[in-house]
Amino acid sequence: MTDAPFTESPFPTSPVMPKLYDGNKTISFSCHKGIGCWNACCANIDITLTPYDVVRLKMRLGMSSGDFLRQYTVPYELEKDGIAGVKFKPVEEGTACQFMRPEGCSVYEDRPTACRYYPVALISMRKQDEYTDTSSYALVKEPHCKGHEVERPLTIEEYRREQGVAEYDEQSRGWRQLILKKMSSGPTIGKPSLRSRQMYFMACYDMDLFREFVRSEGFQSSFELDEDMTRLLMENDVELMQFGFRFLKQVLFGEETIPRREDAIRVREQRLREMQELALQRRPYDPADEVLEYI
Repeated sequence: MTDAPFTESPFPTSPVMPKLYDGNKTISFSCHKGIGCWNACCANIDITLTPYDVVRLKMRLGMSSGDFLRQYTVPYELEKDGIAGVKFKPVEEGTACQFMRPEGCSVYEDRPTACRYYPVALISMRKQDEYTDTSSYALVKEPHCKGHEVERPLTIEEYRREQGVAEYDEQSRGWRQLILKKMSSGPTIGKPSLRSRQMYFMACYDMDLFREFVRSEGFQSSFELDEDMTRLLMENDVELMQFGFRFLKQVLFGEETIPRREDAIRVREQRLREMQELALQRRPYDPADEVLEYI
């Protein structure tokens, strides 16, 4: 068994691993209105969004997750024929962020994790024979960026606190672990089916659709959720997102944390028979059907 690390890297096209630092590394950086490169980063974007980024932004904009994903994001493959992530969609026929304004970011208080970190990059790593991930940091230095020329020394940890990334990192920990676990598992779990990839995308990014899925008869008859937990999931997108990470670890990797109902197998068999019968009647699609592959 190899002990090579698996990484969630901001340098996917580089064959060379960047130099890594811990939080005590001192950097010198400032980005502020009036600096010569103001808005240059936002004018040419390649920004991966975490599930928590999507939740924060769709709540700020008062949009459903489905509408937000369609208007502001594009999907991309995290690995060939594997699970997908989402990136910001630039302005039509351009490369700039849709939220860029002359005065700066119009969603600054809820800006994504990658924007908060820049020019620091978080590198998450997990060895194949370990169960926890570790974090290190790298520095991104692009030719256009003049922020590195400003004399303002501070440690990476101080910069993280200043930019408010601690909450974002904590809320995204379960998602990063999913990705790292999938990457480290490699061929041992096989190529994800289309249904598995759809399930992953829904549970990570489309909270409104995932809420309907959890609310469905098929899900409720298969898993034990008390009334308080169900109410919390129906009302709170962040709690639902965290529950989605647990659910995916259970259905994709067999990490049982959500109790199943004792009669779930009998219910599944009955539900399958009903589906076969009703399919002949061209019954409309019910999100509850999606769970049947996993129970």
